Amino acid sequence: MRKVLLVALRDYNAAVRTKGFIIGLVLMPILFGGSLIGLKLIESQRDIRDKRIAIVDHSGVIAQAVVEAAERRNANELRDAKTGKQVQPAYRIEVVPPDEQDPDRQRLELSNRVRDKSLTAFVEIAKDVVTAAGPGKTPGISYHSENSVMDDARKWLEGPINERIRKLRLAAAGLSEELVGRVTRWTPAEPLSLVAMDESTGKIKGSTRRSEWDAIGIPFVIMMLMFILVVSASTPLVNTILEEKMNRVAEVMLGSVSPFQLMLGKLLGGVGVSLTTTAVYAAGGVGAAYYMKASSTIPFGALPWLFVYGIAAALMFGALFVALGSACSDLRESQSVLMPVWLLAMAPMFIWLPLVKEPGGKLALYASLFPPFTPMLMLLRQATPGGVPAWQPWVGLAEVIAFTVLCVWAAGRIFRVGILMQGKPPRLGEILKWAVRG
Repeated sequence: MRKVLLVALRDYNAAVRTKGFIIGLVLMPILFGGSLIGLKLIESQRDIRDKRIAIVDHSGVIAQAVVEAAERRNANELRDAKTGKQVQPAYRIEVVPPDEQDPDRQRLELSNRVRDKSLTAFVEIAKDVVTAAGPGKTPGISYHSENSVMDDARKWLEGPINERIRKLRLAAAGLSEELVGRVTRWTPAEPLSLVAMDESTGKIKGSTRRSEWDAIGIPFVIMMLMFILVVSASTPLVNTILEEKMNRVAEVMLGSVSPFQLMLGKLLGGVGVSLTTTAVYAAGGVGAAYYMKASSTIPFGALPWLFVYGIAAALMFGALFVALGSACSDLRESQSVLMPVWLLAMAPMFIWLPLVKEPGGKLALYASLFPPFTPMLMLLRQATPGGVPAWQPWVGLAEVIAFTVLCVWAAGRIFRVGILMQGKPPRLGEILKWAVRG
């Protein structure tokens, strides 16, 4: 055991006492938050040039309302309330008389104007748009532009056009707009937590309001912390193994330790590095939550499980990475050999959203009790507002420990053969034979 600890301490010090480790520790949160920063930068650099939109109103009763709505928007909504800087493009509406004789020719001419950039888009409103309200009717509003699906102007135009159509329909039916608005007013359902009793005082605690961040954001962050823990433990192990194998350093080390002791020492060193990384991020996240007075959103009950499952996951996937990496001769070969393990490690991120929506469902239960998925998915479910029954994390942990022991045992047998092999990498069938026969 002393030799195993010496190898682990050597690898741990070699990893954490480098500038690369410190830089990676700082850059990882920046990279994960880069999308948010990018969205903010893009938002501040959006195109604010005027958008000229032509309206062909066959009904004759809609276009003027859109013109008036655009003028109100241009007067009140284009500038930031704090800075006064223009942040939205103005919409300039051009009313085009409809050509009832040759509407296709008119559509072509307007399309050509969009192509030569004298128009941003054009809208065609059907003659019976007010009366055609039954099911199965053809759409009464057609929006044409080069990127009509993602065009913000299309989404805005739907508002004033439909508001005008609604008013005309109410007037035709002889109904009061105020009365209909009051009768059909939408009442949302407020998301609240369950009522509970304070065990220390015996008083009933009222519900608290839930947010999408509580239901989705926190579980996702916890799951990503687990993924970071697995990646930071496994990826450097492969590079270290291949470097020592290609430089024949491994052969020298095997003169002092057994192959299993060398592999286990490297695994423990990788686990130490990943736990250091995760502890820094977890402490930083908790500190930031307290600073922003949002500590109530932190699932403190799931944090101990983060490290318990993290150790098991790091050993499990680290053993697989080390075993398969030792059978390769260079980094290029390892990329293809390790792809199945990468897919196994990343698979929980493909199904996490349905599990967050129904953390107590059968899919969530069965997936989180599948040992390779358990560390990420069980932790994900524990971080949801409802949590999981107390027995499930323990059963999952028992399965993960058993599977991890099997992985480490099989990895030791593969490592013993693969670490000294050179030349053409073995096939997957041969690697499995090493695991079974040694």
